Amino acid sequence: MTPDQLQIDLTAALIDRQLLTHPFYRRWEAGTLGPNELGAYAAQYRHFEGALPGILRTLLTRLEPGSAADLVRRNLADEESNPEPHVTMFAGFANAVGSLDTPPSDATESLLRTYRDLVASSAEEGLAAVVAYEMQSPAIAASKADGLRRNYGIDAQGTRFWDLHATMDDDHARWGIEALAALDVPGSRVVDAARSAADAWWAFLDEREVAATPLPV
Repeated sequence: MTPDQLQIDLTAALIDRQLLTHPFYRRWEAGTLGPNELGAYAAQYRHFEGALPGILRTLLTRLEPGSAADLVRRNLADEESNPEPHVTMFAGFANAVGSLDTPPSDATESLLRTYRDLVASSAEEGLAAVVAYEMQSPAIAASKADGLRRNYGIDAQGTRFWDLHATMDDDHARWGIEALAALDVPGSRVVDAARSAADAWWAFLDEREVAATPLPV
């Protein structure tokens, strides 16, 4: 399957899991998130950001030497050092929104488990899970950065992580799709894994919405 056809198939499979349409991100864009919602979000997202380099390293152990492994290795190099570790850059955002260190929530644990299970099942499925998010990441990151500046008064240090991913993840998504195409696996296997990852991300945002809903009096 060509990279172009693979992207078409993945886009079609995720049409109802476009994360920017989720109510939580719509409220982020509109500037209507309540007190502490950004901090709570950052506290949970931090766990995924911290796990991502390990996910990519595990993928590399599952891949034979070749173009797919080379593309994943480039992604990992960016995460760990371009222009500095991204988890360090994320801390700038977390600090700007008053995030505290908290354990993973149920939805965060489920998200991380989904990625671990897909990577354990096969390199192809694990890579599809990474691609499922990175295909959407540039638009999401750009929207987040704009909303933080426009609605929440966050400065350049606080938006730096998202500003970087608004452009860098174009490369990451393209590399991931090219890597999947190079592996030449059945498209249905890739699409199913991507859908599982996207569902886990949607549930992650659902939990943020539930946490923001006032309890009935």
